[in-house]
Amino acid sequence: MFSGINYVYEVYRTQSFSKAAKNLYISQPSLSAMIKKIEAKVGAPLFDRSTNPIQLTEYGEQYIRIAEKIMDLEDEFAYYTDNLNELKTGHLSIGTTSFFASYILPKYISQFSAAYPHVKVNLYEADSQTLAQKASVNEVDMVIDNFHTNDDIYCHRVLMKEYLLLAVPASFPSNRRATRYQLTWEDVNLDTHLNPSFPGVPLEKFAEEPFVTLRLPNDTRKRMENICQNAGVKLNTILKLDQLLTTYHLTENGMGASFVSDTVVKKLSPNQNIIYYKLDDPNAVRNVTLYYRNHKYLTRSMSEFIKIVLANQ
Repeated sequence: MFSGINYVYEVYRTQSFSKAAKNLYISQPSLSAMIKKIEAKVGAPLFDRSTNPIQLTEYGEQYIRIAEKIMDLEDEFAYYTDNLNELKTGHLSIGTTSFFASYILPKYISQFSAAYPHVKVNLYEADSQTLAQKASVNEVDMVIDNFHTNDDIYCHRVLMKEYLLLAVPASFPSNRRATRYQLTWEDVNLDTHLNPSFPGVPLEKFAEEPFVTLRLPNDTRKRMENICQNAGVKLNTILKLDQLLTTYHLTENGMGASFVSDTVVKKLSPNQNIIYYKLDDPNAVRNVTLYYRNHKYLTRSMSEFIKIVLANQ
């Protein structure tokens, strides 16, 4: 009924079939046929052809009122899409863990907001499992995390690799049995632990020490269990927590040894109260990824944010 809105409106505007046909670059018979098809769908004539110039019928007046509303909405939507394509409007929701929210994402968000100040950015902090669930139902546009997710459900962009280290309070006596394996904060920042010739520490040297660990299903906890199983060691766990930073700070204060990523070590200030050790196990290596739901429409905001993140790697 309104598919030929431009034909009807041009006849109304010019009050002439011949003038409208000329402006529309079609023949007058073709235009008349098009108008008659529309009138047949309406069930009544839109124009009083007995007058000169032609006038709208009562049905025609109502048609034009609705047509103008439709055209206004089309113009409004065109304006919105133009702004959205140029990122003069829009939104972006990003999910991540508290550590990445504090130490990794601020740089990316700052650069994105400087480039596209009119796009509203929402940051959602949660544990890895909750973030994956939020992404699966599109409650967040994308997630940055080190949690292993299903490739059949999520599309991934690898940002970097990180490596798990053993962090032990310097006061623990077991350190004296592992001097050749020790790493300082400076060593970790120089990536000494990535040197294939640098030895990984035998975990049994610390089997009697207290450990603070993360709760399942945290990825670090899963990897810790696999590493310990491969080494044939059962750790003396005294406390289970939810945040990697919390376990690290407890290690910092002598509460217990813990497993920590080199990303955490590098982002925090040097601390002489901790000694680090390389873990020579494939489970100690993982990817930090930016991921989003497979087949999700990639908005311009998402695409530009991904470009900024990848450019910083």
